[in-house]
Amino acid sequence: MATDWLGSIVSINCGESLGVYQGRVSAVDQVSQTISLTRPFHNGVKCLVPEVTFRAGDITELKILEIPGPGDSRQCGDLQQSEMGIPGVGCQVGPSQNGTGKVLKKPISSSAPQNIPRRTDMKNQDVIISPQQQCSKSYMDRHVETLTQSKGFRRRHNSWSSSSRHPNQVTPKKSGLKNGQMKSKDDECFGDDIDEIPDTDFDFEGNLALFDKAAVFEEIETYERRSGTRSRGTPNEKPARYRHDENILESEPIVYRRIVVPQNANKEFCTDSGLVVPSVSYELHKKLLSVAEKHGLTLERRLEMTGVCASQMALSLLGGPNRLNPKNVHQRPTVALLCGPHVKGAQGISCGRHLSNHDVHVILFLPNFVKMLESITNELNLFSKTQGQQVSSVKDLPDTPVDLVINCLDCHENAFLRDQPWYKAVVDWANQNRAPVLSIDPPISEMEQGIDAKWSLALGLPLPLGERAGRVYLCDIGIPQKVFQEVGINYHSPFGCKFVIPLHST
Repeated sequence: MATDWLGSIVSINCGESLGVYQGRVSAVDQVSQTISLTRPFHNGVKCLVPEVTFRAGDITELKILEIPGPGDSRQCGDLQQSEMGIPGVGCQVGPSQNGTGKVLKKPISSSAPQNIPRRTDMKNQDVIISPQQQCSKSYMDRHVETLTQSKGFRRRHNSWSSSSRHPNQVTPKKSGLKNGQMKSKDDECFGDDIDEIPDTDFDFEGNLALFDKAAVFEEIETYERRSGTRSRGTPNEKPARYRHDENILESEPIVYRRIVVPQNANKEFCTDSGLVVPSVSYELHKKLLSVAEKHGLTLERRLEMTGVCASQMALSLLGGPNRLNPKNVHQRPTVALLCGPHVKGAQGISCGRHLSNHDVHVILFLPNFVKMLESITNELNLFSKTQGQQVSSVKDLPDTPVDLVINCLDCHENAFLRDQPWYKAVVDWANQNRAPVLSIDPPISEMEQGIDAKWSLALGLPLPLGERAGRVYLCDIGIPQKVFQEVGINYHSPFGCKFVIPLHST
């Protein structure tokens, strides 16, 4: 009888798709043509379910690894330690010509042994294999008859082989559900024919390329804006984030050209904010300073303002707070100030006085002249009260490179000074010193013996400077807006919160 095989340890091969199951036979149903294994192992790994049931149509090959003896008192659920073989190992049992069957003994494989754990009472849970197709009843009857005829070979390793379809997935069966109800649910979920499954893989990359993420999000945002969903404050709404330089409140469009000069500018610059700053000719710049002086912006005020702005820029170029602090007294910077006998030189002397007041070692070069301008005399008197050093010969200038050279030798009008021996000697010294050069209010014309500057500082509005002027900066010398309007310049301050701003060529 089929019940005589209960407690036997068998190995069931379910094909390449689901592999091999091993376990102890707990039930053999001839009516439904099923066989159940308790505490099964799948491909040598213990299954998560305590019991599985196979249909005859799901079994490709069945091997009997151990048959309990007649005097063995172990029940179906007892603990059994056994070496589990792999498919194809053991003794195959099949019906012979006389119907009694024959035994073919094969050596046991040397694969790692597998332990069959103890089977616990599973009254509240059972496992059933979901059907794939209805199998032939006579097929199961034939194998059950083979098991019955081979009863005399219990103590020997036997195998039972047949060919059929692959098993489907193992589905746990909850308590309280009838077998027919669970079968109907399995049929709904797993009842499709396996031949209808497409062989080609799903093209994830191709289908993802068909999805236009930007267009979908734009459509969602437009819908929310029209329907007022965002205004009502939905949970998924994200607050708008602004940068530190962005205005939260909506304002009028920015006008980047807020300075208009009467004649066409030869060259235009722009600030970091994008504001356009046109250049002016030297005649218009001279007229602007003359009108400002007539309204009270005297030369002394302009010199002081220029000296403050130029010294602030020079201090930044020397390192700023990283170098000019009480802990770095051993790194006192040295500045060579080259000035000529004119107003531009007076501006340089004013800058040197402020630098010396900020603990900068200043060496002022000024050639000896019988008669000096009153503005230069006044600035020299103030500079002499500082710790700065004044020299009149190129030989007294330092032989080693200095930190910065401030050039105030050139003048817009007195071009004959460039032919003087002292001028040529100072230009040669500056070019050989290898120190960066800052030019204050440089002229437009450039001579072959001039000093190439790395930075240039323009006053009020820039002149159309050439490439040898380096990077151009603009400083505010305090000219009122109506003074610009008086000379025909529509002016709006581009400085913002600063007195010195960089300019970029457009």
